[in-house]
Amino acid sequence: MEYLIEQIAPLAGLLLVIAFVIGRLPRIELGHSDAFRRRRIWNWLPLGLTYAFLYMGRYNLKVSQSAFEELRDAAGHSLMSNADFSEIFGYGTVVYGIAFVINGPLTDRFGGKAAILVGAIGSLLANGAMAIVTMRVTADPNSPIAQQMTFVFTILYALNMYFQSFGAVAIVKVNAPWFHVRERGVFGAIFGVLISLGVFFAFDGGKFVRETFGLVWVFGVPAAILCLCVCVVFFSVKNTPGDAGHKDFDTADASSGDDGPRLPVVQIFKKMLTNPIILTIAMIEFCSGFLRQAIMQWYPTFAKQTDAILHLRDGMVSNRWGVFLCAAGILGGVLAGVISDRVFQSRRGPVAAILYGALFLGSVLLYFTYDTSVVGWLVVAMSMCVIGVHGMLSGTASMDFGGKKNVGVAVGIIDGFVYAGTALMAVTYGILLPDDADPVAAANPENWIAWPLAMIPMAVIGLVVAARLWNARPQQKSTPPMTNVGADAVDAKDT
Repeated sequence: MEYLIEQIAPLAGLLLVIAFVIGRLPRIELGHSDAFRRRRIWNWLPLGLTYAFLYMGRYNLKVSQSAFEELRDAAGHSLMSNADFSEIFGYGTVVYGIAFVINGPLTDRFGGKAAILVGAIGSLLANGAMAIVTMRVTADPNSPIAQQMTFVFTILYALNMYFQSFGAVAIVKVNAPWFHVRERGVFGAIFGVLISLGVFFAFDGGKFVRETFGLVWVFGVPAAILCLCVCVVFFSVKNTPGDAGHKDFDTADASSGDDGPRLPVVQIFKKMLTNPIILTIAMIEFCSGFLRQAIMQWYPTFAKQTDAILHLRDGMVSNRWGVFLCAAGILGGVLAGVISDRVFQSRRGPVAAILYGALFLGSVLLYFTYDTSVVGWLVVAMSMCVIGVHGMLSGTASMDFGGKKNVGVAVGIIDGFVYAGTALMAVTYGILLPDDADPVAAANPENWIAWPLAMIPMAVIGLVVAARLWNARPQQKSTPPMTNVGADAVDAKDT
């Protein structure tokens, strides 16, 4: 428990400082009453914490890997090698990405509250099943189910990821009617904080659970927590201010002025897939998906397997990986959100471009320093940038340009691209990085050069595409459409 308190204390201090700073910023006056603002907090807070604990039930696979790879069958084979992990995680991310095509329209039709409840229930059941399998294979690494470990976990993790995909769509769908465009940068900051807390719960919280209660509970604890979250969300979350007894208002996003009937799903998809802004955001987020998971998933493995030479495993960053990722993500999300609303008049493109410029410089520097003691601090800084971009685009721009009416489809397309990038990352590194089946090769840092090298082209593409969104703003039905997505793509009323 002392270990966990030591991990939580700096994060709690950081959150208090951020809350104080944001609270001292001049309020954007949109006519919201204090009662409305209080009710809005109690709407997004349980929803957001549920989303964070979904992360704990997603990245617990990575937390379990080091324990599984130490379990050997009679032939000496690891129950989860690097290649096995890449296969399980890769199939899971493909399912996650494809699921958005289905779950985005479902969320638009049935509402974000229903979506988060279905997602949490499905994920807790999948995590419960993985806990049962883990119990079986740890009891007997030579059992038939242990021999089929990769196949069984691929199926269960893919099922988990299908239900997980409801989370991002649901949180954006619910919050779209509660936040005006001019205050969504702050929500993007909140979104980044929630993502970061989820990463902390997954990595450091999962590590604490594994070391204190055993490997089985790495899957069992998230299942239990999600069960509690389902109960809280059911009684507290409302889809719109009107459902909570407050007045609905015009959010000034792409759905503003659209009072017509809901379009058929195929027509909505066609509309979104021919929207140059949505496609540009999706392309940026494809790169974000690759870079975010390249850092988050592979730095701990790199530090562990090259420890005999680089001595990173017991360093400050490796020992507190979840804390540092969380702090970096919180800072990235808050800085991106506040700067977007306060400096760039609620434009998301400039922030994304600036952060991608930093990601490009970071990836080049990582190529030259990945085998030094600088590597841990550098990947933490890069995580701050990529989580800032992700919160700004998937969490905020999707609402702005998709509009509250069709935001589920917009998020589905954008986050589908995020996990298409993640799937490419899994395949790429599964092929290029050394397998721990050959511990001598895996221990040699020279064999890991592909890890930073593959990040550079993705950072370049992300930077170039993000620059095209510099002046983009959401279009209301009452204004002419945007003419292009380049540097001159501005709202007609601003020209």
